[in-house]
Amino acid sequence: MTLTTQAPPKRGQHRPAAAARRRANPWPYLLIAPAVAGGIFLLLYPLLKAAVISFQHFRMGELIRGGAELVGFDNYRELLAKEEFWQVVLRTFVWTAVNVVLIVVLGTGIGLMLARLGKRARLLLMSALALAWATPVIAATTIFQWLFQSELGIVNWLLGIQGFAWFADPVAMFAVLVILVVWQSIPFVALTLYAGLTTIPNELYESARIDGGTGWQIFWKVTFPILRPLFALITSLEIIWVFKCFPQIWVLSQGGPDGATTTLPVYAFKIARVLHRYDMGSAVAMLTVVILAIALITNLRRMLKQETAA
Repeated sequence: MTLTTQAPPKRGQHRPAAAARRRANPWPYLLIAPAVAGGIFLLLYPLLKAAVISFQHFRMGELIRGGAELVGFDNYRELLAKEEFWQVVLRTFVWTAVNVVLIVVLGTGIGLMLARLGKRARLLLMSALALAWATPVIAATTIFQWLFQSELGIVNWLLGIQGFAWFADPVAMFAVLVILVVWQSIPFVALTLYAGLTTIPNELYESARIDGGTGWQIFWKVTFPILRPLFALITSLEIIWVFKCFPQIWVLSQGGPDGATTTLPVYAFKIARVLHRYDMGSAVAMLTVVILAIALITNLRRMLKQETAA
């Protein structure tokens, strides 16, 4: 009797069959399907509902009895014809630009400092950043409300001024909100950039120092080019977070004084809540989404072009 031996399969021959079996197995997709469906529903349904309401005559009566009438683009025409709306848009852009620049610059500085500190100092600073980041938004806003209180606030006591009403002055109120939002956002930027800095080989920095590069030159010639995608991602996320910022503004100022801190999200909420113009509030919300989408798509396209060129 003769025995025939089959040659063992070459390396990699079983991989296509295994990959085909994995593709044919529906269980992974079935297991994640409920979570995906729930996420899509929670994200898309409010957006689609707001879009529909923005094209309807939807006031308190329609909210109670239903039967909203379609009015086409009338809400958008009325909104775009208001000078107040364009003032709010300009204020929102200024608010976003001031906060994002401060957040990215200060967060970058702290991230670079984390990379230079010793282990104990780094651990202490990272713990402080994590605690600031973990503080609930409403709790942090309430603390700032107490810190800047006109009569018993610690800030007035430290500055040696008595009775200065931070929340009654438009510029001071705007500054307080900027400080609050920047304080809450810096930990994310600093810790994310520090994580990115740890991936850069030390040999690159040593070579740059041997070539006589200064700290500023090393940052722009070594650190920034390597972490450019990370900077673009962080900036995009901060633009989204600051642009749609609502709880801090509403709790501290409700858009005042004299509308000095009314941004687009606050403006949409005030129209819907005070005037019961749910159709107009939805139109403001949809325009906010469009503005954000245009800004983010432009930023992402520029980031992809830079990656392709690199």
